[in-house]
Amino acid sequence: MKRTLLKKYAELIVISGIALQKGQTVVIRANVGIEDFTALVVEECYRQGAKKVIVEWGSEACARAAYKKGKKENLAEVYSYELEKEKWTNEVLPCFLWLDSDDPDAMKGINQAKMNFIMRKRMGVLYPFREQRENHYQWCIVGVPSPKWAKKVFPDLPKGKAVEKLWEAILKTSRAEDGNGIENWKKHDEDLKHRCDFLNSLRLKELRYSSTNGTNLTVGLIPGVKFLGGGEETLEGIFYQPNIPSEECFTSPMKGKAEGIVYSTKPLSYAGTLIKNFSVRFHEGKAVEVHAEEGQEALESILKMDEGSAYLGECALVPFDSPINNTGLLFYNTLFDENAACHLALGRGFTNLYPDFEKYSEEEIYGFGINKSMSHVDFMIGSHDLNIVGVKEDGKEIQIFRDGNWAF
Repeated sequence: MKRTLLKKYAELIVISGIALQKGQTVVIRANVGIEDFTALVVEECYRQGAKKVIVEWGSEACARAAYKKGKKENLAEVYSYELEKEKWTNEVLPCFLWLDSDDPDAMKGINQAKMNFIMRKRMGVLYPFREQRENHYQWCIVGVPSPKWAKKVFPDLPKGKAVEKLWEAILKTSRAEDGNGIENWKKHDEDLKHRCDFLNSLRLKELRYSSTNGTNLTVGLIPGVKFLGGGEETLEGIFYQPNIPSEECFTSPMKGKAEGIVYSTKPLSYAGTLIKNFSVRFHEGKAVEVHAEEGQEALESILKMDEGSAYLGECALVPFDSPINNTGLLFYNTLFDENAACHLALGRGFTNLYPDFEKYSEEEIYGFGINKSMSHVDFMIGSHDLNIVGVKEDGKEIQIFRDGNWAF
Protein backbone atom coordinates (compact mmCIF):
# COMPACT_ATOMS: atom_id res chain seq x y z
CA MET A 1 0.00 0.00 0.00
CA LYS A 2 1.35 3.42 -0.97
CA ARG A 3 2.70 5.33 2.02
CA THR A 4 1.16 8.57 0.73
CA LEU A 5 -2.31 6.99 0.85
CA LEU A 6 -1.72 5.61 4.35
CA LYS A 7 -0.65 9.07 5.50
CA LYS A 8 -3.92 10.46 4.11
CA TYR A 9 -5.78 7.78 6.05
CA ALA A 10 -3.93 8.85 9.18
CA GLU A 11 -4.99 12.45 8.49
CA LEU A 12 -8.62 11.36 8.19
CA ILE A 13 -8.39 9.50 11.49
CA VAL A 14 -6.81 12.40 13.38
CA ILE A 15 -8.60 15.37 11.78
CA SER A 16 -12.09 13.90 11.22
CA GLY A 17 -12.08 10.84 13.46
CA ILE A 18 -10.93 12.12 16.83
CA ALA A 19 -11.10 15.77 15.64
CA LEU A 20 -7.95 16.52 17.59
CA GLN A 21 -7.79 20.05 19.02
CA LYS A 22 -4.46 21.77 19.59
CA GLY A 23 -3.11 21.08 23.05
CA GLN A 24 -5.12 17.89 23.60
CA THR A 25 -3.60 14.63 24.76
CA VAL A 26 -4.26 11.48 22.73
CA VAL A 27 -4.40 7.88 23.95
CA ILE A 28 -3.98 5.27 21.21
CA ARG A 29 -4.73 1.60 21.78
CA ALA A 30 -3.09 -0.72 19.24
CA ASN A 31 -1.75 -4.23 18.92
CA VAL A 32 2.00 -4.65 18.71
CA GLY A 33 1.84 -6.01 15.16
CA ILE A 34 0.81 -2.68 13.60
CA GLU A 35 3.64 -0.52 14.91
CA ASP A 36 4.46 1.08 11.54
CA PHE A 37 0.99 2.48 10.89
CA THR A 38 0.59 3.48 14.53
CA ALA A 39 3.74 5.57 14.16
CA LEU A 40 2.18 7.37 11.18
CA VAL A 41 -0.84 8.24 13.34
CA VAL A 42 1.36 9.40 16.23
CA GLU A 43 3.26 11.64 13.83
CA GLU A 44 0.02 13.09 12.46
CA CYS A 45 -1.27 13.77 15.98
CA TYR A 46 1.80 15.84 16.76
CA ARG A 47 1.53 17.57 13.38
CA GLN A 48 -2.01 18.62 14.32
CA GLY A 49 -0.89 20.06 17.66
CA ALA A 50 -1.22 17.23 20.17
CA LYS A 51 0.27 17.97 23.56
CA LYS A 52 1.26 14.34 24.10
CA VAL A 53 0.46 11.00 22.48
CA ILE A 54 0.35 7.92 24.70
CA VAL A 55 0.33 4.52 23.00
CA GLU A 56 -1.08 1.60 25.00
CA TRP A 57 0.20 -1.54 23.30
CA GLY A 58 -1.73 -4.80 23.37
CA SER A 59 -0.76 -8.36 22.51
CA GLU A 60 -3.35 -10.99 21.69
CA ALA A 61 -0.77 -13.73 22.21
CA CYS A 62 -0.01 -12.48 25.72
CA ALA A 63 -3.69 -12.01 26.51
CA ARG A 64 -4.40 -15.55 25.37
CA ALA A 65 -1.60 -16.90 27.56
CA ALA A 66 -3.01 -15.01 30.55
CA TYR A 67 -6.56 -16.26 30.02
CA LYS A 68 -5.25 -19.80 29.56
CA LYS A 69 -2.90 -20.03 32.53
CA GLY A 70 -3.74 -17.23 34.95
CA LYS A 71 -6.14 -17.61 37.87
CA LYS A 72 -9.37 -15.81 37.16
CA GLU A 73 -9.49 -14.09 40.57
CA ASN A 74 -6.04 -12.60 39.99
CA LEU A 75 -6.76 -11.53 36.41
CA ALA A 76 -9.99 -9.88 37.52
CA GLU A 77 -8.28 -7.71 40.14
CA VAL A 78 -8.08 -3.99 39.40
CA TYR A 79 -4.88 -2.46 40.75
CA SER A 80 -4.52 0.99 42.27
CA TYR A 81 -2.49 2.31 39.34
CA GLU A 82 -5.42 1.44 37.04
CA LEU A 83 -7.80 3.43 39.21
CA GLU A 84 -5.41 6.37 39.20
CA LYS A 85 -5.28 6.19 35.42
CA GLU A 86 -9.08 6.33 35.25
CA LYS A 87 -9.08 9.37 37.54
CA TRP A 88 -6.42 11.04 35.38
CA THR A 89 -8.47 10.29 32.26
CA ASN A 90 -11.55 11.96 33.73
CA GLU A 91 -9.50 15.03 34.64
CA VAL A 92 -7.62 15.39 31.34
CA LEU A 93 -10.28 14.00 28.94
CA PRO A 94 -7.82 12.86 26.25
CA CYS A 95 -8.95 11.78 22.81
CA PHE A 96 -9.17 7.99 22.57
CA LEU A 97 -8.28 6.17 19.37
CA TRP A 98 -8.58 2.41 18.85
CA LEU A 99 -6.64 0.98 15.92
CA ASP A 100 -8.49 -2.31 15.51
CA SER A 101 -6.43 -5.12 13.98
CA ASP A 102 -7.74 -8.00 16.06
CA ASP A 103 -7.50 -11.61 14.96
CA PRO A 104 -11.13 -12.90 14.90
CA ASP A 105 -9.94 -16.25 16.26
CA ALA A 106 -7.54 -14.92 18.88
CA MET A 107 -9.38 -16.47 21.82
CA LYS A 108 -10.76 -19.56 20.12
CA GLY A 109 -10.87 -22.41 22.63
CA ILE A 110 -10.44 -20.20 25.70
CA ASN A 111 -12.89 -20.83 28.53
CA GLN A 112 -15.71 -18.35 27.94
CA ALA A 113 -17.03 -18.50 31.50
CA LYS A 114 -13.58 -17.54 32.77
CA MET A 115 -13.28 -14.65 30.33
CA ASN A 116 -16.75 -13.43 31.23
CA PHE A 117 -15.97 -13.56 34.95
CA ILE A 118 -12.82 -11.48 34.45
CA MET A 119 -14.49 -8.90 32.22
CA ARG A 120 -17.53 -8.61 34.48
CA LYS A 121 -15.49 -8.14 37.65
CA ARG A 122 -13.13 -5.60 36.09
CA MET A 123 -15.87 -3.60 34.41
CA GLY A 124 -17.83 -3.50 37.64
CA VAL A 125 -14.98 -1.43 39.09
CA LEU A 126 -13.97 0.57 36.00
CA TYR A 127 -17.34 1.32 34.44
CA PRO A 128 -18.41 4.09 36.88
CA PHE A 129 -15.29 6.08 35.93
CA ARG A 130 -16.00 5.67 32.24
CA GLU A 131 -19.62 6.63 32.69
CA GLN A 132 -18.53 9.94 34.24
CA ARG A 133 -16.71 11.03 31.08
CA GLU A 134 -19.38 9.88 28.66
CA ASN A 135 -20.18 12.57 26.04
CA HIS A 136 -17.25 14.72 27.21
CA TYR A 137 -14.43 13.44 25.00
CA GLN A 138 -13.71 12.49 21.39
CA TRP A 139 -13.10 8.88 20.50
CA CYS A 140 -12.79 6.86 17.33
CA ILE A 141 -12.31 3.27 16.25
CA VAL A 142 -10.83 2.40 12.85
CA GLY A 143 -9.54 -0.68 11.08
CA VAL A 144 -5.88 -1.52 10.40
CA PRO A 145 -4.90 -4.86 8.78
CA SER A 146 -2.94 -7.49 10.63
CA PRO A 147 -1.70 -10.68 8.95
CA LYS A 148 -4.01 -12.98 10.94
CA TRP A 149 -7.09 -10.81 10.35
CA ALA A 150 -6.20 -10.51 6.66
CA LYS A 151 -5.78 -14.27 6.28
CA LYS A 152 -9.19 -14.81 7.88
CA VAL A 153 -10.80 -12.54 5.27
CA PHE A 154 -8.67 -13.79 2.37
CA PRO A 155 -7.71 -17.38 3.31
CA ASP A 156 -6.55 -18.35 -0.18
CA LEU A 157 -4.02 -15.54 -0.57
CA PRO A 158 -0.41 -15.39 0.67
CA LYS A 159 -0.01 -13.35 3.86
CA GLY A 160 1.44 -10.25 2.20
CA LYS A 161 -1.17 -10.18 -0.57
CA ALA A 162 -3.96 -10.74 1.96
CA VAL A 163 -2.80 -7.73 3.99
CA GLU A 164 -2.67 -5.63 0.81
CA LYS A 165 -6.21 -6.68 -0.17
CA LEU A 166 -7.53 -5.94 3.30
CA TRP A 167 -5.92 -2.49 3.19
CA GLU A 168 -7.72 -1.87 -0.11
CA ALA A 169 -11.05 -2.95 1.39
CA ILE A 170 -10.59 -0.84 4.53
CA LEU A 171 -9.67 2.30 2.59
CA LYS A 172 -12.54 1.78 0.15
CA THR A 173 -15.21 1.28 2.79
CA SER A 174 -13.76 4.11 4.89
CA ARG A 175 -14.16 6.47 1.91
CA ALA A 176 -10.42 7.04 1.89
CA GLU A 177 -9.25 5.16 -1.20
CA ASP A 178 -8.91 8.35 -3.28
CA GLY A 179 -6.97 10.27 -0.63
CA ASN A 180 -9.89 12.69 -0.08
CA GLY A 181 -11.37 11.06 2.99
CA ILE A 182 -11.98 14.27 4.91
CA GLU A 183 -14.09 15.82 2.14
CA ASN A 184 -15.83 12.51 1.44
CA TRP A 185 -16.89 12.25 5.06
CA LYS A 186 -18.35 15.74 5.06
CA LYS A 187 -20.66 14.73 2.19
CA HIS A 188 -21.47 11.40 3.81
CA ASP A 189 -22.41 13.12 7.07
CA GLU A 190 -24.85 15.35 5.20
CA ASP A 191 -26.64 12.33 3.71
CA LEU A 192 -26.89 10.55 7.06
CA LYS A 193 -28.16 13.74 8.71
CA HIS A 194 -30.95 14.12 6.13
CA ARG A 195 -32.10 10.55 6.74
CA CYS A 196 -32.00 10.96 10.51
CA ASP A 197 -33.93 14.24 10.28
CA PHE A 198 -36.68 12.46 8.33
CA LEU A 199 -36.81 9.55 10.79
CA ASN A 200 -37.02 11.97 13.71
CA SER A 201 -39.86 13.86 12.03
CA LEU A 202 -41.98 10.68 11.98
CA ARG A 203 -42.26 10.45 15.78
CA LEU A 204 -42.12 6.65 15.74
CA LYS A 205 -43.21 4.56 18.70
CA GLU A 206 -42.41 1.13 17.29
CA LEU A 207 -40.32 -0.74 14.71
CA ARG A 208 -41.51 -4.05 13.25
CA TYR A 209 -38.88 -6.29 11.63
CA SER A 210 -39.65 -9.24 9.34
CA SER A 211 -37.66 -11.44 6.96
CA THR A 212 -38.06 -14.82 5.26
CA ASN A 213 -35.22 -16.17 7.43
CA GLY A 214 -37.67 -16.20 10.34
CA THR A 215 -37.05 -12.78 11.85
CA ASN A 216 -40.28 -11.45 13.35
CA LEU A 217 -39.55 -8.81 15.98
CA THR A 218 -41.32 -5.76 17.35
CA VAL A 219 -39.29 -3.16 19.25
CA GLY A 220 -40.77 -0.25 21.19
CA LEU A 221 -39.16 3.19 21.02
CA ILE A 222 -38.87 5.96 23.61
CA PRO A 223 -40.96 9.09 22.91
CA GLY A 224 -38.74 11.86 21.59
CA VAL A 225 -35.51 9.86 21.52
CA LYS A 226 -33.73 10.69 18.28
CA PHE A 227 -31.98 8.83 15.51
CA LEU A 228 -28.35 9.75 14.98
CA GLY A 229 -25.83 8.89 12.28
CA GLY A 230 -22.26 9.72 11.32
CA GLY A 231 -20.50 12.36 13.37
CA GLU A 232 -21.40 13.33 16.92
CA GLU A 233 -20.71 16.30 19.19
CA THR A 234 -19.24 16.32 22.66
CA LEU A 235 -20.95 18.46 25.28
CA GLU A 236 -18.13 20.90 24.66
CA GLY A 237 -19.25 21.22 21.02
CA ILE A 238 -16.47 19.29 19.25
CA PHE A 239 -17.71 17.37 16.19
CA TYR A 240 -15.98 14.01 15.64
CA GLN A 241 -16.47 10.60 13.97
CA PRO A 242 -16.69 7.74 16.50
CA ASN A 243 -16.66 5.04 13.82
CA ILE A 244 -14.81 4.96 10.52
CA PRO A 245 -16.52 3.45 8.56
CA SER A 246 -20.14 4.13 9.50
CA GLU A 247 -23.32 3.72 7.46
CA GLU A 248 -25.94 3.62 10.21
CA CYS A 249 -28.82 5.71 11.45
CA PHE A 250 -29.37 4.43 14.98
CA THR A 251 -31.49 4.95 18.06
CA SER A 252 -31.86 3.45 21.53
CA PRO A 253 -35.16 1.60 22.10
CA MET A 254 -37.35 1.41 25.17
CA LYS A 255 -36.04 -1.08 27.69
CA GLY A 256 -38.57 -3.88 28.21
CA LYS A 257 -40.35 -3.36 24.88
CA ALA A 258 -39.19 -6.07 22.49
CA GLU A 259 -41.14 -9.17 21.47
CA GLY A 260 -40.32 -11.91 18.99
CA ILE A 261 -37.30 -13.54 17.42
CA VAL A 262 -34.45 -12.30 15.25
CA TYR A 263 -31.88 -14.25 13.25
CA SER A 264 -28.29 -13.21 12.65
CA THR A 265 -27.11 -12.71 9.07
CA LYS A 266 -23.37 -12.45 9.73
CA PRO A 267 -21.04 -14.05 12.28
CA LEU A 268 -20.31 -12.08 15.43
CA SER A 269 -16.71 -11.79 16.61
CA TYR A 270 -16.94 -11.43 20.39
CA ALA A 271 -13.96 -11.46 22.74
CA GLY A 272 -11.87 -13.28 20.16
CA THR A 273 -14.51 -15.96 19.48
CA LEU A 274 -16.73 -16.28 16.40
CA ILE A 275 -20.44 -16.84 16.98
CA LYS A 276 -22.16 -18.18 13.86
CA ASN A 277 -25.75 -18.66 12.66
CA PHE A 278 -27.57 -17.66 15.81
CA SER A 279 -30.98 -16.47 16.92
CA VAL A 280 -32.21 -14.39 19.84
CA ARG A 281 -35.75 -14.55 21.20
CA PHE A 282 -37.07 -11.58 23.21
CA HIS A 283 -39.92 -11.43 25.69
CA GLU A 284 -40.84 -8.24 27.55
CA GLY A 285 -37.67 -6.70 26.16
CA LYS A 286 -35.31 -9.36 27.48
CA ALA A 287 -33.33 -11.93 25.49
CA VAL A 288 -34.75 -15.10 27.02
CA GLU A 289 -33.52 -17.72 24.55
CA VAL A 290 -30.46 -17.91 22.28
CA HIS A 291 -29.21 -20.58 19.91
CA ALA A 292 -25.99 -20.67 17.87
CA GLU A 293 -24.56 -23.28 15.51
CA GLU A 294 -21.12 -22.24 16.74
CA GLY A 295 -20.14 -20.19 19.79
CA GLN A 296 -23.15 -20.99 22.00
CA GLU A 297 -21.18 -20.49 25.22
CA ALA A 298 -19.85 -17.12 24.07
CA LEU A 299 -23.35 -16.03 23.03
CA GLU A 300 -24.79 -16.98 26.41
CA SER A 301 -21.97 -15.14 28.18
CA ILE A 302 -23.00 -11.86 26.51
CA LEU A 303 -26.31 -12.00 28.36
CA LYS A 304 -24.66 -12.54 31.75
CA MET A 305 -22.41 -9.48 31.95
CA ASP A 306 -24.91 -7.60 34.14
CA GLU A 307 -28.65 -7.03 34.57
CA GLY A 308 -28.93 -4.89 31.45
CA SER A 309 -26.82 -6.99 29.08
CA ALA A 310 -29.79 -9.11 28.00
CA TYR A 311 -31.81 -6.06 26.89
CA LEU A 312 -31.53 -4.04 23.70
CA GLY A 313 -29.52 -0.83 23.70
CA GLU A 314 -29.53 0.00 20.00
CA CYS A 315 -31.52 -0.39 16.79
CA ALA A 316 -29.38 0.58 13.77
CA LEU A 317 -30.68 0.98 10.22
CA VAL A 318 -28.17 0.23 7.46
CA PRO A 319 -29.11 -0.50 3.83
CA PHE A 320 -28.22 -3.95 2.50
CA ASP A 321 -26.95 -2.11 -0.58
CA SER A 322 -24.19 -0.49 1.47
CA PRO A 323 -20.58 0.12 0.37
CA ILE A 324 -19.37 -2.49 2.85
CA ASN A 325 -21.87 -5.17 1.87
CA ASN A 326 -21.22 -4.45 -1.80
CA THR A 327 -17.59 -5.51 -1.41
CA GLY A 328 -18.90 -9.05 -1.06
CA LEU A 329 -16.55 -9.55 1.89
CA LEU A 330 -17.19 -10.88 5.35
CA PHE A 331 -14.78 -8.88 7.51
CA TYR A 332 -15.18 -10.94 10.71
CA ASN A 333 -14.96 -7.58 12.49
CA THR A 334 -17.95 -5.90 14.08
CA LEU A 335 -16.91 -2.36 13.10
CA PHE A 336 -17.17 -3.29 9.43
CA ASP A 337 -19.81 -6.02 9.44
CA GLU A 338 -22.28 -3.99 11.54
CA ASN A 339 -22.07 -1.24 8.93
CA ALA A 340 -22.79 -3.68 6.10
CA ALA A 341 -26.46 -4.12 7.04
CA CYS A 342 -28.99 -3.50 9.81
CA HIS A 343 -27.98 -4.50 13.30
CA LEU A 344 -29.15 -4.54 16.89
CA ALA A 345 -27.09 -4.26 20.05
CA LEU A 346 -27.49 -5.96 23.39
CA GLY A 347 -26.51 -3.89 26.40
CA ARG A 348 -25.90 -0.21 26.97
CA GLY A 349 -28.04 2.40 25.23
CA PHE A 350 -26.93 5.90 24.26
CA THR A 351 -27.87 8.59 26.77
CA ASN A 352 -27.02 11.40 24.33
CA LEU A 353 -30.01 10.42 22.17
CA TYR A 354 -32.47 11.65 24.78
CA PRO A 355 -33.72 15.22 24.15
CA ASP A 356 -31.69 17.76 26.17
CA PHE A 357 -29.89 14.87 27.84
CA GLU A 358 -27.36 17.23 29.43
CA LYS A 359 -30.12 18.60 31.68
CA TYR A 360 -30.67 15.24 33.35
CA SER A 361 -28.60 12.93 35.49
CA GLU A 362 -27.56 9.58 34.05
CA GLU A 363 -29.96 7.80 36.38
CA GLU A 364 -32.86 10.01 35.28
CA ILE A 365 -32.20 9.23 31.63
CA TYR A 366 -32.02 5.52 32.35
CA GLY A 367 -35.31 5.92 34.15
CA PHE A 368 -36.87 7.23 30.92
CA GLY A 369 -36.21 3.84 29.31
CA ILE A 370 -32.67 3.83 27.88
CA ASN A 371 -30.96 0.60 28.86
CA LYS A 372 -28.08 0.66 31.32
CA SER A 373 -25.28 -1.89 31.06
CA MET A 374 -21.51 -2.19 31.18
CA SER A 375 -21.50 -3.98 27.82
CA HIS A 376 -22.63 -3.11 24.29
CA VAL A 377 -22.53 -5.91 21.72
CA ASP A 378 -23.71 -5.34 18.14
CA PHE A 379 -24.97 -8.21 15.99
CA MET A 380 -26.04 -8.14 12.37
CA ILE A 381 -29.60 -8.90 11.22
CA GLY A 382 -29.85 -7.17 7.82
CA SER A 383 -30.81 -9.34 4.83
CA HIS A 384 -31.75 -8.87 1.18
CA ASP A 385 -35.45 -9.09 2.04
CA LEU A 386 -35.59 -7.47 5.48
CA ASN A 387 -38.66 -5.29 5.88
CA ILE A 388 -39.07 -2.72 8.63
CA VAL A 389 -42.36 -0.98 9.30
CA GLY A 390 -42.50 2.01 11.59
CA VAL A 391 -45.56 2.76 13.70
CA LYS A 392 -46.11 6.43 14.44
CA GLU A 393 -47.46 7.83 17.68
CA ASP A 394 -50.85 8.30 16.01
CA GLY A 395 -50.92 4.63 15.00
CA LYS A 396 -50.23 5.12 11.31
CA GLU A 397 -47.72 2.78 9.69
CA ILE A 398 -44.91 3.77 7.36
CA GLN A 399 -42.48 1.58 5.43
CA ILE A 400 -38.93 2.30 6.61
CA PHE A 401 -37.08 -0.55 4.87
CA ARG A 402 -38.25 -2.60 1.90
CA ASP A 403 -36.29 -5.63 0.65
CA GLY A 404 -33.25 -4.72 2.74
CA ASN A 405 -32.95 -1.07 1.73
CA TRP A 406 -34.37 2.34 2.56
CA ALA A 407 -37.99 2.75 1.47
CA PHE A 408 -37.59 6.55 1.24
